[in-house]
Amino acid sequence: MTARPIQFYFRGAVQTISGQPATRSVLQWLREDACATGTKEGCAEGDCGACTVVVGERDDTAPGGLRLAAVNACIQFLPTLDGKALFTVEDLAKGNELHPVQQAMVDCHGSQCGFCTPGFVMSLWADYETRPAAPTRDQTLSLLSGNLCRCTGYRPIIDAATAARAQPRIELDRAPVRAALDQLAALPALDYHCGDTHFTAPRTVAELAQTYAARPQARLLAGSTDIGLWVTKQMRALPDLVYLGAVAELRTVTREAQHLLIGAGVTLTEAFAALTDAQPAWQELAERFASMPIRNAGTLGGNIANGSPIGDSMPGLIALGASVVLQHGDTTCEIALEDLYLGYQKSALQPGEFVRAVRVPLGASAPTHFRTWKVSKRADQDISAVCAGIAVWVEDGLVQSARVAYGGMAATPSRARRCEAALKGQPWSADTVRSAMLALCADYMPLTDMRASSGYRSTTARNLLWRFWLETGGASVVPTRIAEVLA
Repeated sequence: MTARPIQFYFRGAVQTISGQPATRSVLQWLREDACATGTKEGCAEGDCGACTVVVGERDDTAPGGLRLAAVNACIQFLPTLDGKALFTVEDLAKGNELHPVQQAMVDCHGSQCGFCTPGFVMSLWADYETRPAAPTRDQTLSLLSGNLCRCTGYRPIIDAATAARAQPRIELDRAPVRAALDQLAALPALDYHCGDTHFTAPRTVAELAQTYAARPQARLLAGSTDIGLWVTKQMRALPDLVYLGAVAELRTVTREAQHLLIGAGVTLTEAFAALTDAQPAWQELAERFASMPIRNAGTLGGNIANGSPIGDSMPGLIALGASVVLQHGDTTCEIALEDLYLGYQKSALQPGEFVRAVRVPLGASAPTHFRTWKVSKRADQDISAVCAGIAVWVEDGLVQSARVAYGGMAATPSRARRCEAALKGQPWSADTVRSAMLALCADYMPLTDMRASSGYRSTTARNLLWRFWLETGGASVVPTRIAEVLA
């Protein structure tokens, strides 16, 4: 690859950036270099939403060939903008005329101190530009899940989401943006150097495999929703980064006869949409996984490869019997997802090997009943205390097979083997589930930490198994206390 500067579309022109560390955040560049101070810094970890901006990418299936998504500027590294378009709150008003979203915030009294307002406006604007009809209340709550209000409360902001659609519509002129992005796409792949930092963005799987095999010490970067915090909170130096976001082959979802194949670069937003379409029971987790700006940036492959014991996607995928496709150089292999995790933050990935895709069984392989749930202190934008994925295959009233997996209960997301054994071959009944709940107590020895006590986690895990039974087979059996279940 030939070294070149970072180039992206911003304020009506292509910006050319060099001399910046590869881990400089988009937020830092906006506030300190571009003097675009409307974008605020709050938490610097992707939680509060004060730094929300909108990123545009080429997409022939989107209106005007431009896909827009709200993301957190504080944890996105500047080189990840290469070949894309960046929009901030300053881009919305035309002279003294506010954009309908901004005017609605004024009319509905949605701003008080104003610090968080630009982030709310950008989340609402992204939705305004991508959703033709006014969002429902639930849709508004989902799109604002990454914006924390400090003053006014949510009601006037939710009202503004609807009120903006009642005004004369003003849409972004996508044509010049798409034209600029087409020109940027003709540039060679980004190979960026600055001081001791090196950032490479290969565009094909073959280039990625070759680059990573040659530089196995490099850190793979996808959505930056975790690695970004290594820089902003841990002050870690990341001198060598290989970016997956420019590899089109990794950003595809393929519906096969018996499987759903999700590329490692597919965003969580797109991955959960595909999973929910195949298995509607994914819907609750899809809406509660982090926030919309995080889901728009983070990837399913990154959540899997990260190997966190509280990675919310893994229990459901393990319960469904998902596997991961790994690649090293020209060689690929496929292993069961649960076999990827060897210990706390330790995986079976070898140096230079990466997750290429996740394969989720469908069709005849799909379970009779499936659920996945997240339990946390907050409904939105919170880390799990316990996350469950439960699947059973029932035929003629008997459990033919069962796969039960939990996150937050051990050093890795893992299956409850004793619980599964207590279910298999037994009638799908309350008594069987009670026995499985008792067996579940021997499957895990959870820790106590700031999110939950060991006892709370154990009780919650059992309760979720009972809830699974109530929703799939025993709605008429509703004891008032968990002690009654285990009596």
